[in-house]
Amino acid sequence: MSFVETEERRALRAAVADLGAKYGASYYVERAKAGRKTDELWAEAGRLGYLGVNVPAEYGGGGGGIGDLAAVCEELAAAGCPLLLMVVSPAICATIIARSGTEGQREHWLPRFADGSVTMAFAITEPDAGSNSHRITTTARRDGDGWVLSGQKTFISGVDEADAVLVVARSHDQRGNLRPSLFIVPTGAAGFAFTPIDMEIVSPEKQFVLHLDDVRLPADALVGDEDGGLLQLFAGLNPERIMAAAMGAGIGRLALGKAVSYANERQVFRTPIGAHQGLAHPLAAAKIELELARLMAQKAAWLYDAGDDDGAGEAANMAKYATAEAAVHCVDQAIQTHGGNGLTTEYGVGMLAGVVRLMRIAPVSREMILNFVAQHTLGLPKSY
Repeated sequence: MSFVETEERRALRAAVADLGAKYGASYYVERAKAGRKTDELWAEAGRLGYLGVNVPAEYGGGGGGIGDLAAVCEELAAAGCPLLLMVVSPAICATIIARSGTEGQREHWLPRFADGSVTMAFAITEPDAGSNSHRITTTARRDGDGWVLSGQKTFISGVDEADAVLVVARSHDQRGNLRPSLFIVPTGAAGFAFTPIDMEIVSPEKQFVLHLDDVRLPADALVGDEDGGLLQLFAGLNPERIMAAAMGAGIGRLALGKAVSYANERQVFRTPIGAHQGLAHPLAAAKIELELARLMAQKAAWLYDAGDDDGAGEAANMAKYATAEAAVHCVDQAIQTHGGNGLTTEYGVGMLAGVVRLMRIAPVSREMILNFVAQHTLGLPKSY
């Protein structure tokens, strides 16, 4: 692993940063507050190939890895356009289908992931399961040559703009035991319904409760091997954590950039306020914390792209934890640096607080990451 990104990766970052600057935070916030989507940005990113950098070249993608897609996500977030569906559609869903899907599924979905013409949501969380995915109750039962899905999911992102949802359900093996399986469910399927969840977060992507009422699916809706549910699932969850880390890093950079600009320009006692160590030192500490977190995120992406799933799992969890903490601190210090202006609409800092606070909870809570590290890295007894 090199600590210097390749020329190609740096060029990708620069190009995506230019695209992000073309739209910017004002576009993102205006769309979110108006209840509209960032369709123009998504479509242009797809046409330019940025949404498909991790899709295999034989299916119309860039042939890169999750590190490339994470760079795209980070640069858009740093430009004020954190696209949550990037964490879900091209990262989780495209990765799972590329690694575990049938050739027919790959040919159908991957080219459209690559150009951004399709989006797919991901549904695992349930009202009574929370962080314990072993307690999910959404069930898939065989019905002739197909399947019937029943159950409920909650906090599912972007269902209203998705063409399909990759649903984690429990099916029966030959001995009657339940274990997770993955199914592609079209959002227009009979028996499929969703209701919005009102959130106190400024984002164009909404959250939903899914209702699966005897949704009938063909046999080829099943992704991968019936007996490989957990392995296939975690093939998508590690990229999810890496992408969440990238988004957190981008938002942290955005907040720090605003704070530094303000600290250099704002004068109260005949000198810029950034000259005062009471502001300069906390901003410097936030920068150090952010860069350390970014290094862990890049390590996680490198391990994943190198095929080390176990190593990537540990690093991805650590990266997600570290960037969430760093982003929270960056935004909090940016607000403090701005004083009262930090909570005004004009300066665009206060709205970031809810977004980064969410990153301590989703897609996996900081407590569950600490449980993972305590048990699997340190070898301590399992606590739950």
